[in-house]
Amino acid sequence: MENAHTKTVEELYSFFAVNESTGLGLEQVKRQREKWGPNELPAEEGKSLWELVVEQFEDLLVRILLLAACISFVLAWFEEGEETITAFVEPFVILLILIANAIVGVWQERNAENAIEALKEYEPEMGKVYRQDRKTVQRIKARDIVPGDIVEVAVGDKVPADIRLTSIKSTTLRVDQSILTGESVSVIKHTDPVPDPRAVNQDKKNMLFSGTNIAAGKAVGVVVATGVNTEIGKIRDEMASTEQERTPLQQKLDEFGQQLSKVISLICIAVWIINIGHFNDPVHGGSWIRGAVYYFKIAVALAVAAIPEGLPAVITTCLALGTRRMAKKNAIVRSLPSVETLGCTSVICSDKTGTLTTNQMSVCRMFIVDQANGNSCSLKEFTITGSTYAPDGQVFHEGKPVWCSQYDALVEMATICALIFLTAALGFPEALIPVQLLWVNLVTDGLPATALGFNPPDLDIMSKPPRNAREPLISGWLFFRYLAIGCYVGAATVGAAAWWFIAAEDGPRVTIYQLSHFLQCAPDNPEFEGLKCDVFESPYPMTMALSVLVTIEMCNALNSVSENQSLLRMPPWENVWLLGAICLSMSLHFLILYVEPLPMIFQITPLNLTQWLTVLKISLPVILLDEVLKFVARNYLDKPKDLDSPKGKACLLSTCTVGISWPFVALALPLVLTPLNLTQWLTVLKISLPVILLDEVLKFVARNYLDKPKDLDSPKGKACLLSTCTEGISWPFVALALPLVLWIYSTDTNLAKMFWS
Repeated sequence: MENAHTKTVEELYSFFAVNESTGLGLEQVKRQREKWGPNELPAEEGKSLWELVVEQFEDLLVRILLLAACISFVLAWFEEGEETITAFVEPFVILLILIANAIVGVWQERNAENAIEALKEYEPEMGKVYRQDRKTVQRIKARDIVPGDIVEVAVGDKVPADIRLTSIKSTTLRVDQSILTGESVSVIKHTDPVPDPRAVNQDKKNMLFSGTNIAAGKAVGVVVATGVNTEIGKIRDEMASTEQERTPLQQKLDEFGQQLSKVISLICIAVWIINIGHFNDPVHGGSWIRGAVYYFKIAVALAVAAIPEGLPAVITTCLALGTRRMAKKNAIVRSLPSVETLGCTSVICSDKTGTLTTNQMSVCRMFIVDQANGNSCSLKEFTITGSTYAPDGQVFHEGKPVWCSQYDALVEMATICALIFLTAALGFPEALIPVQLLWVNLVTDGLPATALGFNPPDLDIMSKPPRNAREPLISGWLFFRYLAIGCYVGAATVGAAAWWFIAAEDGPRVTIYQLSHFLQCAPDNPEFEGLKCDVFESPYPMTMALSVLVTIEMCNALNSVSENQSLLRMPPWENVWLLGAICLSMSLHFLILYVEPLPMIFQITPLNLTQWLTVLKISLPVILLDEVLKFVARNYLDKPKDLDSPKGKACLLSTCTVGISWPFVALALPLVLTPLNLTQWLTVLKISLPVILLDEVLKFVARNYLDKPKDLDSPKGKACLLSTCTEGISWPFVALALPLVLWIYSTDTNLAKMFWS
């Protein structure tokens, strides 16, 4: 019934041919149900299982990976001389990755739909009506109510449909309709007509709306709209007809996929071209075609490995973690990518509905008397953060870890490209094969990357503005940072393989020339006299390279606990899930190393203690590298505008080094040192310790002769105690890490010898 609020009670009874005391007849109910349908909001048709599966393969990155799998399968099919099924392991693993990613995506989509279906529990299940088949009021299912029914409501009831009030059986009738109109207090209702046909819902004082609650009183009315024709049903239709825009993260991932495909194509072509001179090497039987096919396989390996195939699964899982966290706070999110958009929110528009404000005063600034001398008095002012609602900054807390955890997977592209490009450019034997790279990317990297979703917020998270939705996925600084780390990881991986050839005690001890021209190895070649050419097919170099890559990625995961904070201030156990994921990843790596027949499938072999020490020596410096990059970002790029030091002020050692984690410097310094004996270590200490005396002199000058900044807490002349200067440093982490690093780097493994050669 249109404009029911403008009608009188008699007009309502006449329109529906109903009597207030008897209600509708059974024949009338049947006709109304056939005309208007059941009183419920139609369930949104979900996607079929097949549609959800196909949707998982629409991602550009996944399509590139599928193409690489097809090429790898064709090359394996025409492979000659293969005695086992190892040639088909690579395409099989790629397809397994695609299937696993599709399963994760479908599962999360189903979970999101189930969460929305749970909202239907809030719809009223029963209603009280008068009908001619009974003389008294009867309770029926709310879905069976039809327009024209005489409905009775009382305090505590949920209104089952849109109802025009005909009589109020109590002194007053108050209704809480904040779910529909946002009004913070209950509204008093009456039965008089509202003459304005264009009145908004707030002004329709003679109407009860579906889904609202009776706060006080008892009344009777006529149902004028059910199902999708109710006011809340109209809102549902508007929401259903709204086109969903792609979130900033989805748009950036699409752009990233396009850029990645171009970069990978160029690098693959470059790898193939720079090896044209090796197509006729003796190892290929002098056949130019066989050499071309061999290096085409190398290029395909690069394409397969450079794709961060774990990225879609990691992003989906991290967004699901954010959704579940919000669900625990009674906020249900239908679309997983919506979690990411919270980090871009800069303005929240809200009315005062009684949900955001608490009617409580809170302190924002306070002061105390600092010093009083005669008629002069100095005050010390404090700024109090926080609010009367808690937790403060929860949106940032839920958004930040989800966003930061994605970067760990993006470093893979720079790592793998540098690894294979360096191997091909230097002419070394391939350090890793695609199945090993896929194992690293999906299994050993995927677990820590997912665990990063549980990261605590950064120490300075509340001082940062909301993220700009227009900023690129990877900014210029982040690109440089990941490029630097990726290049180091690639060089370290190739260097680990080269170490076994050049410097290992149990290795062949070949020269750089022999290693870079290994394809020319032949019994009649004087450059390789006395050297067995089968040493270049040994599994040890691949095992060293794979172990370094796995270990160094675990170190990268530790670096990712915070985007810019040092490990000394946010130690790894701030995220216990990450430590568990790292332990599990390393356990899986040990599994393929030491449990048959996995070493044969992955073409690797177990390592001894000396080789593992070399792996650690090569891997740990990535932490120092990232700490330097974090220091630059923390002090020069993300530095707040209100710097304490005035422009032009002399930079003293004690002020210029604010923020440096000196315990971490002490921890990392041995990384760059060759093994020293006791006398040499004493010499190092003798040279190093005077810096403390020098800095104390500079502090004395600054404290007694230079102007002191006004906002320092310590009174003038008060010395800087060790306990205050090192506040925030995790000493248990220092105590655990320092002896381990010193032991690792004091063990001779001929690493320095290989470096200088």
